[in-house]
Amino acid sequence: MTAELHTHLFGPDDAPTVLALHGLTGHGKRWGLLADDLPGVRVVAPDLLGHGRSPWSPPWRIEDHAEAVAAAVEQHIPVDRRPVVAVAHSFGSTVALRLAATRPDLVRALVLLDPAQGLDPSFALEMAQASVDHWGYPDAETAGAAKRAEGWLEVPDHVLTDELAEHLVPDGDGVVWRVCLPAAATAWSEMARPAQLPPEGVSTRIVVADRVQPPFVTADFLARCAAERPETTVHHVDTEHMVPFLAPEAVAGLIREVL
Repeated sequence: MTAELHTHLFGPDDAPTVLALHGLTGHGKRWGLLADDLPGVRVVAPDLLGHGRSPWSPPWRIEDHAEAVAAAVEQHIPVDRRPVVAVAHSFGSTVALRLAATRPDLVRALVLLDPAQGLDPSFALEMAQASVDHWGYPDAETAGAAKRAEGWLEVPDHVLTDELAEHLVPDGDGVVWRVCLPAAATAWSEMARPAQLPPEGVSTRIVVADRVQPPFVTADFLARCAAERPETTVHHVDTEHMVPFLAPEAVAGLIREVL
């Protein structure tokens, strides 16, 4: 039985619709800021498996995430408004690409924000191990400082404040993100699988965060897109990884292009 994802809904329910997928350790409510930049657009933003208020039970493969997202689309987006534009950040892009490949009836265009896939296995192992070793914080202030050190340095203060209020939960003597640790560690393994190209004929915008080192968007992936997917364009932003928060106007503009 497919898991039912907790889904956040923004904007008028009779408007052009965007499916929004968050990145690893994130949650769908983050996309409320994007909805503010897209008046007159419906934004459907599920919490992925193991994240936020969605079910935490395994399995957590890319295929499982995509299947659950497909069910959320069918539940929350009427047939006459499908297929939709999907905007996705980081790990969410791997899910969006799989969804577009397996359910072309649901996705007609992609906006991928610093998509993380095809990662070097040794790097993925390092990041998964770091997640396990440094899971949890003594208090919200320490959690916020950790975020700042992980690519959130230039994210506006009010955005980080909202993140701490929404996404931190008590755990023993401290706090943790509202995320299943085994699911998060598994996601690093999934991102080490071979990169998947956008489906042929699907208009795709790829945004690369140029300050991310090592980059999540590999040179090989970009070269293959250039050679094999003429309907794909690549855009660079001078930011760290949290592109939805750091380049909101650029993101909204790309979505309007494909809408």
